[in-house]
Amino acid sequence: MSTEGITNAGTVNMTEGIDKSKRRFLVTATTVVGGIGAGFASVPFIMSMQPSAKTQAAGAPIEVDISKLEYGQKVTHEWRGKPVWVVRRTKKNLDDLKLSTLMAKLRDPDSQVDQQPSYAQNPARSIKPEYFVVIGICTHLGCSPSYVKEKDSHDLGSDWKGGFFCPCHGSFFDLAGRVFLGVPAPTNLVVPPHAYLSDTRILVGVDPQEGVT
Repeated sequence: MSTEGITNAGTVNMTEGIDKSKRRFLVTATTVVGGIGAGFASVPFIMSMQPSAKTQAAGAPIEVDISKLEYGQKVTHEWRGKPVWVVRRTKKNLDDLKLSTLMAKLRDPDSQVDQQPSYAQNPARSIKPEYFVVIGICTHLGCSPSYVKEKDSHDLGSDWKGGFFCPCHGSFFDLAGRVFLGVPAPTNLVVPPHAYLSDTRILVGVDPQEGVT
């Protein structure tokens, strides 16, 4: 075989090797770029599955941690643009809610008006008597009442057992959010739908009987 033949054969083999290397590189590069592109393309899709801030503000359920809530304390969270209060009541508070002297002063002591889910239509107006979940808006003109405990400094009378007072127009509510007689507010405070995820977590905005509301 001539030297020229060897040289040409070697050149052909080298060229084929280079061509194969290029093809492998192009295939690999195309695959990588395609994968990256698919990854970026999937981001909007994945993000679209997450509830937007607007959706959450419009009424997505909120989770409330009550693990550190002490007796007599109130925490406030926002749901659907409204303040939601969770108050931890003592045994005395719960006993006071049943006093006949208090019941006689209330407009709707048995919560006959539909201001709460059916499972909260009881003297405590709650699922678990110890914890009271309520929307903190007066049913008169939409003001936010003050939480006034029995032993707080106040001029609400010696028989005040604790509850909520709206200083804007003088409406009173007991510790179950039940409105007193002779005040501007026409109905009890609203109890929102809620469910217990555990002993220390409440999901507001979910009816355990019907789901998300």
